Amino acid sequence: MKKGTDRTSATAPDFSHETVLLHEAVDALRVGDGVYVDGTFGRGGHSRLLLEQLAADGQLVVFDKDPQAIAEAQALAKEDDRVVVCHASFAELKTRLAELGLVGQVQGLLLDLGVSSPQLDDASRGFSFRSDGPLDMRMDPSQGESAADWLSRVDETTLANVLYQYGDERHSRRIARAIVKARGEQSLTSTLQLAEIIKVAHPAWERNKHPATRSFQAIRIFINGELSDLEALLNDAVDVLAPGGRLSVITFHSLEDRMVKQFVRNQEKGPDLPPDLPVPDSEIRRTMKRVGKGIKPSAAEIDVNVRSRSATLRVAEKL
Repeated sequence: MKKGTDRTSATAPDFSHETVLLHEAVDALRVGDGVYVDGTFGRGGHSRLLLEQLAADGQLVVFDKDPQAIAEAQALAKEDDRVVVCHASFAELKTRLAELGLVGQVQGLLLDLGVSSPQLDDASRGFSFRSDGPLDMRMDPSQGESAADWLSRVDETTLANVLYQYGDERHSRRIARAIVKARGEQSLTSTLQLAEIIKVAHPAWERNKHPATRSFQAIRIFINGELSDLEALLNDAVDVLAPGGRLSVITFHSLEDRMVKQFVRNQEKGPDLPPDLPVPDSEIRRTMKRVGKGIKPSAAEIDVNVRSRSATLRVAEKL
């Protein structure tokens, strides 16, 4: 969720954008010489600060699925020839870096996961349950299946499982039943239409939270393969980083944060070995180490940008 008040883009609608944990995430990378990667360019808040600190002969490779974000990145690349733009998911990061001959040379890799304010605030993208728009939810509208298409065919059990696993929605079965019933009466095509179905079906609203929040999150994560993309990236992170290179990841919900935390813990621990195997501790191959604890936004940042309240930054360094 990159939220920021970056400069207004000529390539995309003007939606407010506040970059979360901006200085914390960039400072953790100790930017200087070499190659850095922003795996989630968004509207470029982190990338612009990276460029301010990057050496004149350094290189910044940026990734994003979203065509509007890529248009913004390409405009930045015209201003600064240190920027290389990849219109792709960060799940493809290792492949794209291999094409550039940069695997094993990355000094810093930054990820700001989730959905950005411009995406949430642009009703035409279909992410919001507060503004009416087409029921899409794809980060890249030119790829894959929209939420509307998936909801038109998914069976009730699978839908309930998605709502529970990716949204931690306790009333997933009841909501899934209501959605399947509603689609039998009319096509589900708009965000407010889906939000109202969930709202009516939900028996226990959380205080200060729209009853469709968890369901919309779950459907969005599933449609975009967000957790599988993150898993692929983490599997490749050790290979793409240079020794001493750092990984800086901002997460916005417990599923992502748990994956990142567990990944770093496993890399610190090294491979699982039989307890009776006589391997000296010094010979166990550990690939990464934690750098500090999880960092949360300050109270001042949350006051300015309430959407930052669920963010957590975790940093690790390749050994």
